Amino acid sequence: MPAVAAVVVATAVQTFAGAGTAHAAPPPGACQDPEPARAVVPAQPWAQQFLAPQRVWPHSRGAGVLVAVVDSGVDADHPQLARPGKVRTGRDFYFAGSLPGAFDCVSHGTGVAGIIAADPAPGVGFHGVAPDAEILPVRISDRDIGSQGESLRIDPQVVANGIRYAADQGAKVINLSLAGHEDFAVIRDAVAYAVARDALVVAAAGNTQRDAATELPSFPAAYDGVLGVGAVDIDGARMSGSQIGRYVDLVAPGAKVLASTRAGGHAYADGTSYAAPFVSGTAALVRSAWPELSAPEVARRLTATASPARGGLGSPAFGAGVVDPYRAVTDGLDTAKPGALPAFVPDPPDQARLDLIAAREETATAAKWLTVAVCGVIAIAALMASLLPRGRRRGWRSGRAAPVSTEPVVDEPPEQIFLISER
Repeated sequence: MPAVAAVVVATAVQTFAGAGTAHAAPPPGACQDPEPARAVVPAQPWAQQFLAPQRVWPHSRGAGVLVAVVDSGVDADHPQLARPGKVRTGRDFYFAGSLPGAFDCVSHGTGVAGIIAADPAPGVGFHGVAPDAEILPVRISDRDIGSQGESLRIDPQVVANGIRYAADQGAKVINLSLAGHEDFAVIRDAVAYAVARDALVVAAAGNTQRDAATELPSFPAAYDGVLGVGAVDIDGARMSGSQIGRYVDLVAPGAKVLASTRAGGHAYADGTSYAAPFVSGTAALVRSAWPELSAPEVARRLTATASPARGGLGSPAFGAGVVDPYRAVTDGLDTAKPGALPAFVPDPPDQARLDLIAAREETATAAKWLTVAVCGVIAIAALMASLLPRGRRRGWRSGRAAPVSTEPVVDEPPEQIFLISER
């Protein structure tokens, strides 16, 4: 299908490790230049350490939730995505015909799907947020970057068709790791179609921010009912290029995060494209644990339980903060109004106890004053014992003071002391 001026896929700049062995190939003729397999990265990535979604797995692993990845397809043969039932066949809207969506030429969609639902594997630190969620691959692009590094465009009608298909298949979460500056009516209507069917639509905020003073438009993140996601780095700072605007509802790791690649292995990548699936995976955890919540209620729960970010609450760069999978599932939020408290009725006084306390206080008071009286008697007796013998010796006559001398007292100065001897 020829390229048409349309929505730009959010750029995903990738730094790859060494090559590995391919496990699967796309249908014949589907990919002109498929990317090679990559090596397995055993170390646990910083994003998985930071969010630690495994803490919430005793409560929810995303079971029963279908997450649509509207992207470049998903390699269903990746070892961490190959468990039966994890990745559906899906559909390819990029090529006309009946091709499935479960293949990928460039790893973009496979990386997004892995962040959402990759199974843990022995000796591998990378895993998805919601490993029991089911992935619906919806292929709407071949690649996001051309051979010269330029951003490629996607037919907006193809994007709209993919979103509508995902909603019709019953997807409860739809991940859109794409962003553009233009508002296309067909995509806007498709998003509204999905939102009306209780799908939570999660979209990347985009990566074209040049400075912090300008709010760039971003669609579909800015559409009603869409949860817009920005990206942060390992220090919690806004990733360079992550767009700033009122459409940023949350942020998630998006700088040097590890993602799964087509034909096996892993790659480090940057972009809000890879921040969005951390939120989509968390939404799958919530929708599994709280199936009675509607999509807007799930969105409110995600923002209400977000961890504080550098920009403060409601920042156009950070939104409500950093997504928190554990709190999003476990916090006991109640959106209902608080109930009326019953009238306070004090217990009747315990009169017998009050009488006992009063009697004890009276006894203590009496004892105190009795002690003071006894001490006073003892002091008077001691004084009398000292004065009576003296009175008897003087025949009870008053005593006289010693006479005062009439001679003045002369204060003679001390003898002179010479500190320096005479010569």
